[in-house]
Amino acid sequence: MLTAVFAFLADTLLGDPRSRWHPVVLIGRLISSLEQLLYHEGDSDRHKLAAGGLLAVTAAVLVYYVTDAVLHFVSLAGSPYLTVVAEAVLLSFAVSPKSLAEAGREIYGYLQKNDMENARYKVGWIVGRDTDKLSSEEVTRAAVETIAENTVDGIIAPFFFFLLGGVPLAFLYRTVNTLDSMVGYKNDKYLYFGRVSARLDDVLNYIPARITGLLFVLSAFFLGFDWRKSWQILRRDAARHPSPNGGWAEASVAGALKIRLGGFNSYFGRESFRAYMGEPEEKLAPRHIMACIRLMYTATVLFLLLAHCLQQLYLLYGFWK
Repeated sequence: MLTAVFAFLADTLLGDPRSRWHPVVLIGRLISSLEQLLYHEGDSDRHKLAAGGLLAVTAAVLVYYVTDAVLHFVSLAGSPYLTVVAEAVLLSFAVSPKSLAEAGREIYGYLQKNDMENARYKVGWIVGRDTDKLSSEEVTRAAVETIAENTVDGIIAPFFFFLLGGVPLAFLYRTVNTLDSMVGYKNDKYLYFGRVSARLDDVLNYIPARITGLLFVLSAFFLGFDWRKSWQILRRDAARHPSPNGGWAEASVAGALKIRLGGFNSYFGRESFRAYMGEPEEKLAPRHIMACIRLMYTATVLFLLLAHCLQQLYLLYGFWK
């Protein structure tokens, strides 16, 4: 648990270095290289499906064993302190609360100054939808939805898999999540080639997403938001999301803040509708971005505290190894 706490503190205080040698950047480059080898436009749909599956398995297994080898090399020094530091540093690269918070705060600042050009541009960095014509409310909605949903795959899920199987398993998860963000699209190119990656991401996020939804309800209680509404909307609306996991974070946040998420989005000029989540009791405003950041950090701290309590219980009864 100390490793997870140190990783969280390292990310919170220092954040992710913007470097071509960042582990997640390296994972992305690995995926791109493998994609160039395995994807061929003229292949049949069945062959693309098989090639995409090979891409997903190869990337995930390679990253797992490379991470394990790095930690094994560090352990040869014989210092448990050095091992903990190395694990914490690596794990801090797999989580991104500070990056999410900084992006949200920057968007908030632009909206407060009514600088819509920069607000739209910045939110375009963290969402996949078209942003050049978004209103202030729509920019706010995009930011809140992204911070809520990325609390799952950018924070809770990596910590969850670290607790299950250490830093290598956390990086295996991060690889699958990166695969989904790079090839897991339902377009002509990736409909079959990216299907395995998308399904793996859904499977791995299944439990962390539901944990995150419940943590947001609990966070709403501690922060003085409407936790009862958060629980109500979570139960009512989570399943409406097109993703089997995305609705758990967004619905609970929407309820806690008494706002409505979802609606019409434009992707590459084509408009699509996503089911509404929550009730528009309050008009979406920049302050809801800051409120969502508070929920994100509180949920993270609660997860680490609850994990520590569970660890102590296992230790007490001799089950924790």
